[in-house]
Order: sequence, then C-alpha cells, then structure tokens
Amino acid sequence: MKTAIITGSTSGIGLGIAEAFVEAGINVMLNGFGDADAIEATRARLDGLGDARVGYHGADMTKADEIADLIAQTEADLGPCDILVNNAGIQHVAPVEEFPAAKWDAIIAINMTSAFHTIRHALPGMKARKFGRIINIASAHGLVASPYKSAYVTAKHGIIGLTKTIALEAAEHGVTVNAVCPGYVLTPLVESQIPDTAKARGISEEAVKRDVLLAAQATKEFVTVDQLGALCVFLTSDAAAQMTGTALPVDGGWTAH
Repeated sequence: MKTAIITGSTSGIGLGIAEAFVEAGINVMLNGFGDADAIEATRARLDGLGDARVGYHGADMTKADEIADLIAQTEADLGPCDILVNNAGIQHVAPVEEFPAAKWDAIIAINMTSAFHTIRHALPGMKARKFGRIINIASAHGLVASPYKSAYVTAKHGIIGLTKTIALEAAEHGVTVNAVCPGYVLTPLVESQIPDTAKARGISEEAVKRDVLLAAQATKEFVTVDQLGALCVFLTSDAAAQMTGTALPVDGGWTAH
C-alpha cells in the first residue's frame, strides 16, 4: 500500500485529494491548521473509509524543521513517502503599493518555499526506491496573472518552474513531478478572498463571483474538489508514468483564451 503526504489537507482542495486517495487505497498523512477536534474528526472519518490508514501532522509550512519532521513522522507511522502533494496555500488581495511585506513573505514561504523543503526531504527516498509521485498544486495563476495578487501569482509561477526542474532531476529514477493548475474552486480560501476583491474593485461580492472569478472560465462553472482528486489519483498510477514536468490546467477553459 502506498503512502501520501498532502500539505494543507484539513480543508478545501487538499481534503478532497485526501478523500480520493483513501478511497483508492492510499495511506494519507494530513497536514494543516484548524480546530483540533474538527481535524481529529476528519482524520477518523477518512480512516474509516477503507483499509488505508490516515494520520495527521500539524507542521507549520513556514518552518523548515517542522517540514522535515512531517516527512520523518509520516515514514515512521505510515511507511515510506511514495506520493507527495504540495497543496498548502494562503492568499492576500491588495494593490502592490498597499501589499503588506509580511503577507508577501508568508505567501512565498507557504505557497512556494514549503514545496522546496518537502521535496528535498522526500525525494532521496523516492529515488532510492525507484518510485515516486510529486504533485504540486499550482493554479491557473501559475500560467496567467490577475491584478491585486502579486505574491500569489509569483509563488504559483515559481511552483511550475520548480516542477519542471525537479522533473528533469528525477526523470531517470522512476519519479514523476507534475503541477495541477486549477481554475476557481469554491473553497474556504477562495470564499475568504471575495470580500477583499470586492473592496479592491469597488463591486459587490456576487459580482466578484460572476464577473471576476468565473469571467475567464468558459464553462462558467467552478472546478470541484472531486475532479481534482480524481486527476491526482490518475497521476499516481502507472498510466501516468510518462507524464512528468507538466502543468495541467483544470480551469474550465480559462487559459485557452
């Protein structure tokens, strides 16, 4: 049975991927912040879905030593890390001249630098075992830009560059590295940025959904966490063994414009 680490998986996209993995028979180490009782309830629910085991580690993705412990504890509790999903992310919306420097630093640390740290700790074991799947959850904002999101767009573009680089380094070792680039998914992260976007643009929150979030998505529908979970399960399979270094848009046609 394979084992996966999914950062930022106590809610939203990460939790959806965790559910898909457990249903596919993959052990999962959850990670993220939140109410301790709620996290334990989520862990226990997932643990009861099948034969796969589910753990939790509260590593802070801004702290390299805690990230190292996340990898070590997963391997001690659940087995070698076969699959790594770098999903942890935060957001802040503001014009660049008003963008708080501390928010920039946090977004770069959590959305981009944390993936460097998880990969550098997990990759040696994957190479030694001649198998590994690294999936970086980027964004359509890793391929195109939007105003007022300088740090997020920068981090997501960086994640795609990291994906390509590590894919080349790991290509002859049975390890694939791919980026998934979702359009808008109505997760707690997205919902939390709607008021700030409304304020920045001087429009209503409903107009943000209709005229900003879904404006470029040709389908005029939000991407779902189930769709992203299914894609990630596929990327862990033998059928995807020759897919590496890619940035896969799941964006309702956004980046087709």
